[in-house]
Amino acid sequence: MTQPAYVPVRPTDRVRSSKALSTPEPWRLGRPGDAMDLKASSGPRFGSSGPDLGYGLKLARRFDDRLVLGQGEDHHDVVAGCFACASRRASHFGRAPVIFDYEWAYGIWGYLGSAPTDLVEWRQTLFRGAAHSYWDQRRIADAVKAEALTISPGAACADLKLWKERLIV
Repeated sequence: MTQPAYVPVRPTDRVRSSKALSTPEPWRLGRPGDAMDLKASSGPRFGSSGPDLGYGLKLARRFDDRLVLGQGEDHHDVVAGCFACASRRASHFGRAPVIFDYEWAYGIWGYLGSAPTDLVEWRQTLFRGAAHSYWDQRRIADAVKAEALTISPGAACADLKLWKERLIV
């Protein structure tokens, strides 16, 4: 709103003229960091993005009393590693995690029943320290083959003899 000419104005209160900016150049795709397509990057250590993955930590805790751990396995490492696997499965389907993702994750690693001895020995070294290392959690999630993400939780728990076909050894 303009001021009438008869109102006294201090020099610092006067309206300053603005500098005219030039018209910006048109935007073009092709800079080094631009994504060239709408598909998210994928591969080892890229992680999994999905809605409300943090809710999965609450779901992961619901299995605390059902977990069957081997000698020397730490509960926190198991929860962290299986959380990464279940989050990967949930994001594969483009949804938030559900309880069945955790049943699948614990089942595929043999934590819900009697796992073969060779699976227990292999997973012990893989899961060791996962609660304290994001990169170890990513390594655990990447150890599950993409085809195994689509099997049902019941099938993951039922036939643990097929673990070498479902996991990257």
